Amino acid sequence: MTLPVADQWELSGLVHRYAGYVDARRFDEVAELFTPDAELILPQPPDHLEPCVRHNGHAGVRAAMSALAGVTRTQHGIVGEFYTGAGDVATGAITGVAHHWIAHDGQFTDHVWYLRYSDVYRRGAQGWRIAVRTLSIDAIESRPARKVRT
Repeated sequence: MTLPVADQWELSGLVHRYAGYVDARRFDEVAELFTPDAELILPQPPDHLEPCVRHNGHAGVRAAMSALAGVTRTQHGIVGEFYTGAGDVATGAITGVAHHWIAHDGQFTDHVWYLRYSDVYRRGAQGWRIAVRTLSIDAIESRPARKVRT
């Protein structure tokens, strides 16, 4: 079912805030974008590109974000968004590209993930929040980076 434009706009804002907060390392704020009982289901790249690890609640989201500790910088770009739903429940199919710049022996490598989020959102007193986010990676490219802002 097609959502009203105002709801689609709010959901898009939620998705873009997630990307921006991750890139800014604002992990407490990332967690607040989720419902208290949320589930974040992630792959284990590079070996597993399909979702296989579950993180629950705000604490689980924060713990999942701790995996970025060894990454110098990330940059997430939202490429496509499609929302459906009715009332206070919606789903989203999000595609994007995420750069992960990692330093090793004085050299930077850009690990580029072509990703898909399959989301379920719930609207509550604080507006729309992510109830379930499932991440799949379609492909990973690794390439040298000449310089990375640190």
